[in-house]
Amino acid sequence: MTMPGPTKTSAQWITAHSTRSANMIAFRDDSVSITYLDLHAQVQALAAGFRGLGVGKGDVVAAQLPNGLEFILCYLATSRLGAVLQPIHMPYRAAEIEPLLRHGQAKAIVCLSQAKDYSPAELALSLQESLPHLEVVIAVGDGAPQRAIPFERLRRGSATSPEVDVTPEDDFVLLYTSGTTASPKGIRVGYSRFLANAEACASELGLKSASVLLSAAPFSHLYGLLTVNLTIVTGASSVGLATFTPEALAAALDAHRPTAVFVAPAHIASCLSLGLLTPERLASLEFVMISGSTCPPELASDLQALMPNGKVCQLWGMSELQVGAFTRPTDPVAVRLASVGRASPGTELRVTEDGALAPAGVEGELQVRGISVFESYLDNPAASAEAFTPDGWFKTGDLAKLSVEGDVRLTGRLKDLINRGGVKFNPTDVEAVIDRHPSVAVSAIVPMPDPVLGERACCFVVLTPGGSVHLEDLQAWLATHQVAKNRWPERLDIIAEMPMTPTRKIKKAELARLVVQLK
Repeated sequence: MTMPGPTKTSAQWITAHSTRSANMIAFRDDSVSITYLDLHAQVQALAAGFRGLGVGKGDVVAAQLPNGLEFILCYLATSRLGAVLQPIHMPYRAAEIEPLLRHGQAKAIVCLSQAKDYSPAELALSLQESLPHLEVVIAVGDGAPQRAIPFERLRRGSATSPEVDVTPEDDFVLLYTSGTTASPKGIRVGYSRFLANAEACASELGLKSASVLLSAAPFSHLYGLLTVNLTIVTGASSVGLATFTPEALAAALDAHRPTAVFVAPAHIASCLSLGLLTPERLASLEFVMISGSTCPPELASDLQALMPNGKVCQLWGMSELQVGAFTRPTDPVAVRLASVGRASPGTELRVTEDGALAPAGVEGELQVRGISVFESYLDNPAASAEAFTPDGWFKTGDLAKLSVEGDVRLTGRLKDLINRGGVKFNPTDVEAVIDRHPSVAVSAIVPMPDPVLGERACCFVVLTPGGSVHLEDLQAWLATHQVAKNRWPERLDIIAEMPMTPTRKIKKAELARLVVQLK
């Protein structure tokens, strides 16, 4: 297999764009628009400010920031110094942040002076006593606490930063697959993995300097960060959407006319339910990329029907490897709507069943190896050893079917399988049937302990406005749609909203814990 070669660092890419695309817009949102020339100058100034605070090569700088210019500047300024950026999700509070900063050994954190109902900077300052390595708290926005360093002071300082020997093999980002476990799974990634992966994917997606990319996912999550990486390697323009709401996404489509949008199925479903996606609003798009969780083909088809010029595509990736597979805009519509496509350049995929290669079309665990796949979890040898097969393939934990042509159809997660009396089944397609019930907005099925069968299926449901449904109603609905009785949920819990990740993926682990509490 031909492997993508070494790439530039993020800072080196921006330096190059500042020369050949100086007046092209690098980033825009509702309050700011900045060219590559100005972005390069601000990155230099912020890097000098970071350096003045003692941040150097290899140091970790955490950033808990919305999708805005400040995040972009931190991402690029740390790159210029050879430091490593550790993104922190905006909803996180002390219980989630403290173990992440402790494990990552962050030297500094950049966060807001004030959020809606609390001060992230004050919270970070309160953690310093228990985190002696956290030397600096940098506050973005007015009202910075007294012991915090105002971000504006750093970015308006020296016009230049010292040259640091940074190579594509150096690490530049620290991601976490989960933030609250006893053994955090951190991933330090080098430029030669993720930026080479982004460069190869951008070429096959047809992205170029004239492209305008909008992410509904937060930059703190790999999926959102991917759009930043795609922008960096192409010299395109990135649009900031600080917080997703259906109305905010619709307004951004109107105001900025992006050529590519990156969303999760839940983003699209909520916008469609409100009638916010119209052909006129979608006319500028060359493609919409859907990722984050399994997308029902019906949802993808409904979106495609509204797009006058663009294509609906799908992508599969993980923090451990960035983009593993994706559909290309040139792929047949049946492939684009029902699969996540074929492997990204430099990546190999296989599906195994009971330790052996599964035939085409047979469900099994999706495994991957390639240029962008991580080597090991940070300071977690047990998790690292468990993550790989003896012959070096990363075990993703995703269930999938691989077609003869190499296209991947995701079918669920290994850990979501329900073992009812020794017979295991995947609830994903059962959920898809339940989601079509007129009273159901969204459903999720998780296992509940059972003394006789080991596990039974419990269904959590969020109702549509004015909707009402009972367990017997769902069972009758499933019978009508010819779903086998042994796969029916045997308990129903109505909840106000689903627990979601920042990319709108249902947190089934939280629902499984809730089952035990309610039992």
